Amino acid sequence: MTELHLWLRHEARTTERRTPIVPDDARRLVGNGVVLTVEESPQRIFPIEEYEAAGCRVARAGSWATAAPRDAVVLGLKELPGEPSGLTHRHIFFGHAYKGQPGAAELLGRFAAGGGALFDLEYLVDDSGRRLAAFGFWAGYLGAALAVLRHRGRLRAPLTPTTKEELDATLEPAAHDAGFTGLVIGALGRSGRGARAAFATAGVDPTCWDLAETRDLDRPALLGHDVMVNAVLATTPVPPFLREQDLDTPGRRLRTLCDVTCDVGSPLNVLPVYDETTDWDEPVRRLCDEPPLDLIAIDNLPSLLPRESSADFSAALLPHLLDFGVSGAWGRCLERFREASRAHGLDKGEPHGE
Repeated sequence: MTELHLWLRHEARTTERRTPIVPDDARRLVGNGVVLTVEESPQRIFPIEEYEAAGCRVARAGSWATAAPRDAVVLGLKELPGEPSGLTHRHIFFGHAYKGQPGAAELLGRFAAGGGALFDLEYLVDDSGRRLAAFGFWAGYLGAALAVLRHRGRLRAPLTPTTKEELDATLEPAAHDAGFTGLVIGALGRSGRGARAAFATAGVDPTCWDLAETRDLDRPALLGHDVMVNAVLATTPVPPFLREQDLDTPGRRLRTLCDVTCDVGSPLNVLPVYDETTDWDEPVRRLCDEPPLDLIAIDNLPSLLPRESSADFSAALLPHLLDFGVSGAWGRCLERFREASRAHGLDKGEPHGE
């Protein structure tokens, strides 16, 4: 068996503080014979010295494109930089390229041009289709937390990374807080559970909807809540939960909307009332003035709790990295990449390294 060489890249996005592998788990990988190169990164929550102490090799930030051996597997989380135009390596990250998102064809074309392959972490699933490593709980937790803070007039921008203890302290209800109603859609999934936990910390008992309630959506009931958190990751087209005409519904009570999923631009988007995500600098966008409706749609929410979310994700991913290959869960990942490439007329056969 060929020795596995993982190359943990620096994240190009300046607000990305997370990592898919924390130093403690890096030590376990190295101890199991994996060669692990870690790029320096000024924003990663864990300093490079901790990886070096764990037995990892160190490389300069962004050097994977020219310095990583061709058979190395490049590991990251969010989008790649714009260059090189041809991707020669096997990459593990969240590609967001299989549901018609903007830039999908371009990314897949880069893999076709270089002969590499994408193992999309969103599609690393077990036999039943359940994701094996996900940030969902923390995405839901932060989405609901930010929505609560906005509704209470406590959300301050720009957002900065924090700890759970510090965040929870801001969620504690004060004596003068007026009660409000919250709604979590997708309440039984990972993100939904996180949203419910944050609401509980804030002293709010939310209405919880899942598949049964969304099959026959009670839209007036939806609009009758003050705060709504969408935690549904649609895999097939469903009727939208909120439409443009709903914003003008007389008596609409809904004032704060947080879209944890952020499927904007995708035909599977269940909230087609906005066309651009928000960010750390400007976390809130006003969708409607009268009555007001504010949107929070940040696509890297867990990076605001980088230490906690990274530790959970790394622990889940570690056993699968130790078993990296082209069968089982990784085989399903690879086949999904090939399907998407064929759909764009880009599949040229087997990627290298198999």
